[in-house]
Amino acid sequence: MNSPVGEKKRNGSLLHPYTNPVRQQQTGTTLTAKGDGVHVLDGDGKRHLDGMSGLWCASLGYSEPRLVEAARRQMELLPYHQTFDARATAPALELAERLVGLTSEFEFDKVLFANSGSEANDQAAKLIWFYFNAIGKPRKKKLIARTRAYHGVTVMSASLTGLALNHNDFDLPIDRVLHTDCPSYYHYGKPGESESDFVSRIIGNLEALIEREGADTIAAFFAEPIQGAGGVLMPAQGYFERLQEVLTRHGILLVADEVITGFGRTGQMFGSQTLGIKPDIMNIAKAMSSAYLPISATLLSKEISDAIVEGSNRQGMFGHGVTYSGHPVCAAVAIEVLNIMQERDLVGHVREMSPLFLSRLKRMEEHPLVAQSRGVGLLGALEILKDKSRRVSFALTDGIGLVLKQAALDEGLIIRPLLDCVAICPPLVVTPSQIDELFDKLGRALDVTLRTAQSRGLMA
Repeated sequence: MNSPVGEKKRNGSLLHPYTNPVRQQQTGTTLTAKGDGVHVLDGDGKRHLDGMSGLWCASLGYSEPRLVEAARRQMELLPYHQTFDARATAPALELAERLVGLTSEFEFDKVLFANSGSEANDQAAKLIWFYFNAIGKPRKKKLIARTRAYHGVTVMSASLTGLALNHNDFDLPIDRVLHTDCPSYYHYGKPGESESDFVSRIIGNLEALIEREGADTIAAFFAEPIQGAGGVLMPAQGYFERLQEVLTRHGILLVADEVITGFGRTGQMFGSQTLGIKPDIMNIAKAMSSAYLPISATLLSKEISDAIVEGSNRQGMFGHGVTYSGHPVCAAVAIEVLNIMQERDLVGHVREMSPLFLSRLKRMEEHPLVAQSRGVGLLGALEILKDKSRRVSFALTDGIGLVLKQAALDEGLIIRPLLDCVAICPPLVVTPSQIDELFDKLGRALDVTLRTAQSRGLMA
């Protein structure tokens, strides 16, 4: 049966993630019917430039025929088989080898596939605990993440996430998970505090946390190179250098959550390269398949994988795995993504497009609602405040994020309000004219939002 088209649909069956369900039942569901390059079409045929690549993931846009053909070809050859009991498919084996080669500077040795970024972070926690048990350090169980971090929505990955919405009424976070400071100097620097002093203060807080809990009880530190869903938060200068020194000194593993920043988004293949991070474990997903099919992976250092191999042998086998791990069709699509990225030099394309993207982003600071712009590569955000000079935020009940989102949709643009900001993350294949289209439409949407805020008496 064809998908319905036309006006917004009422539905009582689908529980929409990250949606107010009462409002959704009142306003209906917006149908996305078709994709075309960096645009998607709704049920009425209206084109929207997708300024968020879906959910930070459709890096090659929505109509790449080579990915469709890769999936079709593998579906005909072998639509599914599993990777348990020493079995594998050719795409799973090839993709694992390609990923190890692509990350050679980090010296990863093994790849464990899953289906989403949440699962990758979740299984990383299990592997960390198994590793420390295997090497005779069973007290090392606690995991540290940061406030405003986002690592997913499973029980474990949502516990690592540092956002109240993902904890409230879910009885999270679970024990074994600790949180420390967010490294955004713009948001958390104190008046008169230099950026260097800010880094010293929050690293000092981390040291105090480690001392209080006991370094012999702390297993790993999870970090996004850039905190995406928390607001595209850029780490303060020198933060990761100081962080890694502390973790190394205390024997604490560093896990890089590259679910958003991986595969060219920051102007290098991985955000860890952009930020100077040397992780022990890396989790990847989203752009790995350009979101055409669900697939994720956890990459492990040789030291960790060797210990897991030895520990699994003592147990009789490696006691972890999911049904669709290394799914051959998903893996075939991911391989073709890597082929396209290499042939078209998409990482170089991001570096070429980034100056225009960041300059247009910066120009938005001239708008009365925009207090700050921040970004790297083709990833950015605008801080939206009611009073820029005094850093006064709109209240959530003011609904300004919803106003801006709808104003953008009316202009034919998809963006994503997050807390006090709006995130921007277009497909990596975006052109200069499309970058201009994005920011021209966003500027007009901000004008509408300003007039609405003024008419409601919300401006300071």
